[in-house]
Amino acid sequence: TDRGSLAAVPDVDAIVFATSSGGRGAEAAREVYVEGLRTTIEEFGERENAPERLAYTSSTGVHGDHNGDWVDEETPLEPTTDKTEVLAEAERTALEHPPEYGFEGTVARFAGLYGPDRYRLERYLEGPVTDGYLNMVHRDDAAGAIRYLLEEDLARGEVAQVVDDEPASKWAFADWLAGECGVETPPKRTKAERLADDDVSAAGRRRILTSKRCSNEQLRDLGYEFAYPTFREGYRDAIERYRADDAD
Repeated sequence: TDRGSLAAVPDVDAIVFATSSGGRGAEAAREVYVEGLRTTIEEFGERENAPERLAYTSSTGVHGDHNGDWVDEETPLEPTTDKTEVLAEAERTALEHPPEYGFEGTVARFAGLYGPDRYRLERYLEGPVTDGYLNMVHRDDAAGAIRYLLEEDLARGEVAQVVDDEPASKWAFADWLAGECGVETPPKRTKAERLADDDVSAAGRRRILTSKRCSNEQLRDLGYEFAYPTFREGYRDAIERYRADDAD
């Protein structure tokens, strides 16, 4: 967001714009994801040695609710919150603004990131777990996909959905996790039961009602090989640590 500070960054072959608005609201998101992205593109694009590529990390949240149906890169976007509307605008910025400076953008649309420090085992082991789908990608594959698309010179001017092979039912995932960790399966609740709670915010209500399964067929077709193709491989280290700690 501070163009002057970007002047200290050396020339690059590719920009990876992977940042956060710090969990704040839509205006903070716009400052970072739209204005900050535009500032970055302009700063690097106006240099004598402009980059060749931009990779912007977006979110599958831009899809909104599809009642559990499959979505991919061709599915029209239906953001359901002010923040996801900002993310959709940022995707357009990432694709439309770089060509004005002679290079091309790629949108890497991430599903829910997990991995070291982001496994959240207790949430699913203790429950209660609300019904719905989980679309996930391990941290290493999120970074790996970006590297692959840049090194192989793929998805120029396009969107690539970065999500693993298997969207998971939250209930099934929680039961599998409990079985692997050697504990009782957690309590469950339907969406209607969760929505009946008095503590559900408007944003929380939208999250509960948002349901979709995200396809990675395009990324697979481009040749990317996942280190962790499903949660079963991705959670193995966390499960082993949990069982070791429990044994102690």
